[in-house]
Amino acid sequence: MMIHTRERPPKCEVCSNACNTSSDLKTHMIIHTGERPYTCEVCGKTFKQGDHLKKHMRIHTGERPYKCEVCDHSCKLSGHLKTHMMRHTGERPYTCKVCSYECNQSSSLEKHKIIHTGERPYKC
Repeated sequence: MMIHTRERPPKCEVCSNACNTSSDLKTHMIIHTGERPYTCEVCGKTFKQGDHLKKHMRIHTGERPYKCEVCDHSCKLSGHLKTHMMRHTGERPYTCKVCSYECNQSSSLEKHKIIHTGERPYKC
């Protein structure tokens, strides 16, 4: 542990960002190099991180590893299951400050706010 050994965390030579480990620094450096070392063998799309490729592969495999314990719904991403679960719990953490409209996704709140501004961002 760096705390006990007084080692300094590795720093990026480009932007001085301090990382916890040399492995984290290697991952961080991809921001500056633009390198995309992970390639989907099915469609050729490239990714900066292996986890991103793993999630992408679910498009091709149809894998939906996150299962709702209340109903038979399943999701490709854990965040989608969390949002889905709000349907069962009734949780609505996003509230409009103008009219008290409540919803369970920040994107829904952003779309809702347009009714108060008169803005018409969509064209016929």
